Amino acid sequence: MPCLADPPKHDGIAAGTLYTDTSRKLVLAFKHGRRIALAPMLAKLIAARLPRGDGLRLIVPVPLHRGRLWYRGYNQAALLGRELSRMGHGTLCVDGLVRTKATPSLGGLGRKARAKALSGAVKINPKRAQVLNGAEIVVVDDVLTSGATSAACVKALKAAGAKSVIIACFSRVLDETIRN
Repeated sequence: MPCLADPPKHDGIAAGTLYTDTSRKLVLAFKHGRRIALAPMLAKLIAARLPRGDGLRLIVPVPLHRGRLWYRGYNQAALLGRELSRMGHGTLCVDGLVRTKATPSLGGLGRKARAKALSGAVKINPKRAQVLNGAEIVVVDDVLTSGATSAACVKALKAAGAKSVIIACFSRVLDETIRN
């Protein structure tokens, strides 16, 4: 089993649903179709799978590079994080992480190519380092595919002293469907 050979660094995954044709359509409408009104519904599905925290819990969205944020006009992960915060799952820390370099679209890339593209791309925002240290963190994204993006986020957060890091996403791709 791959997990036993290289155990994950995160402390769990809360996925609202599996990545299917239906969830794919919702994600694409939300992410690229500007259907931001889907955020509350998608977040409710995530929240149903998200365990309650014990202490200070921060919700940290996967960051977009400023160029992609400018082009798209919003960070879909931040919208999901805002809704989770409104539901009482933690305090939103929208700028806890920053994407320091532009990365290509990861769609269609295999596991190794995704990891290479994200190498060094996600860092802690120095202005938030103190609040992240010792905190329970929920990293929020729309889709968990290979885990490369979330792994980059988890690595940065754990290095900054996060007590725990749970990955929360609307949709999760089964490992068997990802190319190497």
